[in-house]
Amino acid sequence: MIWYPYEQMKTMKEPYKIIDAEGVYLYTEDKKLIDSISSWWSVIHGYKNPAITQAIRDQADHFSHVMLGGLTHDPVEKLSRKLAEWLPGDLDYCFFSDSGSVAVEVALKMALQYYVNKGDMKRTKLLSLTHAYHGDTFKTMEAGDDEDYHFILEAYGESQHVRHIPPTIEALEAAFAQDHEVLNAFIVEPLLQGAGGMRMYDISFLKRARELCDRYGVLLIFDEVATGFGRTGHRFVADVVLPDILVLGKALTGGHIGHAVTVANHKVYQGFYSDDPAHALMHGPTFMGNALACRAALASIELFENGDYLSKIRHIEAVTRRELEGFTSPLIKDIRIMGGCACIEVYDADVLKGFQAFAYERGVFARPFLTYMYTMVPYIISDDELITIYDTMKAWFRR
Repeated sequence: MIWYPYEQMKTMKEPYKIIDAEGVYLYTEDKKLIDSISSWWSVIHGYKNPAITQAIRDQADHFSHVMLGGLTHDPVEKLSRKLAEWLPGDLDYCFFSDSGSVAVEVALKMALQYYVNKGDMKRTKLLSLTHAYHGDTFKTMEAGDDEDYHFILEAYGESQHVRHIPPTIEALEAAFAQDHEVLNAFIVEPLLQGAGGMRMYDISFLKRARELCDRYGVLLIFDEVATGFGRTGHRFVADVVLPDILVLGKALTGGHIGHAVTVANHKVYQGFYSDDPAHALMHGPTFMGNALACRAALASIELFENGDYLSKIRHIEAVTRRELEGFTSPLIKDIRIMGGCACIEVYDADVLKGFQAFAYERGVFARPFLTYMYTMVPYIISDDELITIYDTMKAWFRR
């Protein structure tokens, strides 16, 4: 029996069974559904993209996977070189893993060990944001601030190693003034906080964070698992404010196969480069650098580069603003739009009960959570398909 994610198995409703998927569509036995959330925000090129599918098939004819322990191969070498060329600044050193949560774990471990390797044992504290979500493994839960997902940590009591602040410059400056001597890193989902409620904040906060991290010798980590590859309207937020460590996942392979990467700058990498074996990063996911995933990622990046995707995302945002800005209902608390993301927040979570089935009957797959009805569409979506999603969302409030 399957144990499904984020569900009380005793009371969950039967999931929709998908028999095929192509473009922006999911197919059940009786429905053709526009996927409004891109399979948890990852399928940016749509399903069954021919270039990515062919890249995976071609690699499978050679081998699907070999470990990176003592071995290497062309796909992982090519992807590492491509990312080093493609990413901003000196983000050049790629540590691969098999999921976004693990990639964030690696980043947090990397930041702590960077200072341990320097002999600084005081820097054991992490700074993070309120309403942060960085994954469901244990350290990422601690870095997060989402009791709806991570209430299990209440069993441990309040963390002594993580401080959470709202994304305001006043709170940021106060945190650095108090804790700068013990902080090893500040981790953020830049500009857009996903599972914490599609919350959006200004770039000025990140610019100030970069200044304070530089002043006090604290590493800045961008978790762009969800925000990377254009979701905020920027290719990466790291193009605007440069972090020391960047985490990518989800859309890295166009959502066709699981893979993630933690990318460090030269300063961080040099903190591990040593004759001392104890200074090595002792981490090694079995499927890191998986050959199929690397080939998929290379094909996905080529599509993004050659397809003028930032223009596509600007157009999606323009259509979204035209369709949603100014829409009102006494049930709606806020409407937020940024790049390829839109969110309607309601006052009461009960308002959204039944919306998924309502959307299904109208040919849209949606998955609202808590008080948030949102979209994270594939970038290849047509205007008519996008409008169908927003008409469905608005119709729910007009019943």
